Amino acid sequence: MRKGQAGNIPVIARFTVVEALRTRYGIILLLLTLLSFGLAQFLSQVAITETAQIQRAVVAAVLRFSAVFLVALYIITSISREFSDKVVELMFSLPMPRGSYYLGKLAGYAMLATATAVVFSLLLLTVTPWAQAAMWGVSLVFELLLVCAASLVLVLALNQVTPAFCAVVAFYLLARSITAMQLMAHGPLVDGHSMASQLIARLIDGMAFLLPDMSLFTRSDWLLYSTAQWQDLLPLLGQTAVYLALLSGVALFDLYRRNI
Repeated sequence: MRKGQAGNIPVIARFTVVEALRTRYGIILLLLTLLSFGLAQFLSQVAITETAQIQRAVVAAVLRFSAVFLVALYIITSISREFSDKVVELMFSLPMPRGSYYLGKLAGYAMLATATAVVFSLLLLTVTPWAQAAMWGVSLVFELLLVCAASLVLVLALNQVTPAFCAVVAFYLLARSITAMQLMAHGPLVDGHSMASQLIARLIDGMAFLLPDMSLFTRSDWLLYSTAQWQDLLPLLGQTAVYLALLSGVALFDLYRRNI
């Protein structure tokens, strides 16, 4: 990519962020933050024992799923609207490589994801020690980066909001639960001599090989027992880099092969 063409990437990223602010992304983020804060205060009043632990676990889970679904839904609806309004066709008619469009969009959505993680981590400081909240927040950034890339790949491939969002949700939930599914498939209660059990176990192992292990991201035990260390983030950074590159490669291949 030439130097002048690469200069389009920050411009597209900036306009992506501006578009998010104009479509009231920040207001929705603020409302989710206030609702989560209210939930934390409610739990502090109704919990009889282990109040702090219940607060941390429930609020962290709500914040994580809220961030994932908010980022994914915004990306999918934004790109789908650009296809409907012929904005994508207009961009591709300019003397600019399609890779610049994708990387600019990814950079803009990555900034939104980072801002979302920062806001939610600040809220988590009200119920969690700062070090654990900071590590949880960094892990959430990595998780949201993968969600951004997956959302872009699927909306570019499907071009419709509902199928793309359902596919992203399925990808995320499967990636979060694939380790538990592996444990159950190879557990002591499974008949290892059954052909069906062996087939299911191999199928699950194959999916686990292809999917990122998101059960390692934003773990609740970090907040409950303060077990997280900064070096625990290194494997997550490696997973994020690998799958971000893979998903970006798939998206770019799809963009360049299509006749738009």
